[in-house]
Amino acid sequence: MRELFYKLQNCLDVTRKADFLAPLLLRLYLLPVFWMAGANKWNSFEDTAAWFGNPDWGLGLPLPGVMAFLATASEVVGAVALLIGLGVRWVSIPLMVTMLVATFAVHWENGWQAIADKSVCLFNCSALDESALRLERAREILQEHGNYEWLTETGNFVISNGGIEFAVTYFVMLLALFFMGGGRYVSADYWITAKFGRAASGSAKITASKAQAPR
Repeated sequence: MRELFYKLQNCLDVTRKADFLAPLLLRLYLLPVFWMAGANKWNSFEDTAAWFGNPDWGLGLPLPGVMAFLATASEVVGAVALLIGLGVRWVSIPLMVTMLVATFAVHWENGWQAIADKSVCLFNCSALDESALRLERAREILQEHGNYEWLTETGNFVISNGGIEFAVTYFVMLLALFFMGGGRYVSADYWITAKFGRAASGSAKITASKAQAPR
């Protein structure tokens, strides 16, 4: 029984040769998310800055132009960095901050769900009740005045609830990249570390040897 366990464990350990796939796929998944978010902010930068600063229908943040620029730059530069795997741990930090702001300042009051589903609610259920009411009314209108069967042929008709689900999911993925880095073989970080990290390590060893040598 023990030998069988060891064999199974060895087979499992073999898969570590492909451990670079996890951070690679995380990077490729997050790439279009942040690229599109940053590009949309940039293409309507004045509106974005206004939303950042307006206390009535926006975030009410100080220095809205600066804040909007920082958020836009973080997402655009972060997307490029994720693509090539350069400075992945570093760019994860401002992107995580962006997701925390989105979670608590934008989506928190709408509860957990990004897509309205009244059958499950974790918190702030009143917002979900309103979304579910809008969804039911929209279905009634479409069934009465539209080709509802054609509209729902490839999937159910849904309505956005604007909850924290997506922002938290992206935060968790970025947190994983913060600890894992860009991964082996397919990231610029790996090859930079392989080249310059070894040189720095060798230089440190030489310096330590000189310091320990008798005089």
